[in-house]
Amino acid sequence: MDTKILLENGTNELEILEFRLGDNSYGINVAKIREIIPYQPVTPVPNAHPSIEGIFMPRETMITAVSLKNALQLGDSGETGLFIITNFNKLDVAFHVDAVMGIHRVSWTEIIKPDNTINNDQDGVSTGIIKFDERLVIILDFEKIVTDISPETGLKMSEVDGFAERARTQVPILIAEDSHLLNKLISDALTKSGYVNLCRTENGQEAWDYIQKALEEGEVENRVALVITDIEMPLMDGHRLTKLIKTNDALKHIPVIIFSSLVNDEMRVKGEALGADAQLSKPEIGNLVKEIDRLLEK
Repeated sequence: MDTKILLENGTNELEILEFRLGDNSYGINVAKIREIIPYQPVTPVPNAHPSIEGIFMPRETMITAVSLKNALQLGDSGETGLFIITNFNKLDVAFHVDAVMGIHRVSWTEIIKPDNTINNDQDGVSTGIIKFDERLVIILDFEKIVTDISPETGLKMSEVDGFAERARTQVPILIAEDSHLLNKLISDALTKSGYVNLCRTENGQEAWDYIQKALEEGEVENRVALVITDIEMPLMDGHRLTKLIKTNDALKHIPVIIFSSLVNDEMRVKGEALGADAQLSKPEIGNLVKEIDRLLEK
């Protein structure tokens, strides 16, 4: 396996693990994966969500096992296959799949954003589609799958209640987030916290085009005081966007906050190397507001 991509920064590339559920191909970002192990029996949890098979403890760490087939309404997983053990949003979750096909190194520019016939704001569980040879591989939104099973693992909007009485400010903040739902939730949280001059974009490329236009028109200071970016996005990811901002002498003063489910120890090192001013996992919406306050005060 070529893992060199894990050591590179800002290349706008990723590695996709292709796996199968029945006759269908799906994908997951390798950066989310801790390990892949053969299926092993689990201990059922009383009154758990139907998609939760149970719990088990490989290497003395308790992990929840999720039937991905059940979560996608494709039937039951049975007692064969593999567990893909993931880590994101500070959670360890094992997803039960039928088979693993291999790893593909791709550019974010090759990933097609699903349209509204496949995804809508509330129900879509696909973040992108990519074509390999003659087959289509659907990249799943594992964060949404977990949040649907356990809503308390999602954005804790109650954390911003304490900021609701603050004065409104026109400081311009640029948001790059491809999930329509999360984009809106982040925007709602910031507006509730007093930040009302927001520009919402759906990927790093759209955000970069906006910044470039502001730069060309001499309006950067009036249009972009701070950038909030996800990592995983079609066309251009958040690491590439951060690199472009921080290596440009006219832009490098702009604070960049990486707000992503992928913020773990390894990804934090990459973000720091690229010059990110703060990095937070997505449930930490209250801390996001605090970091914005801190960076803008500087």
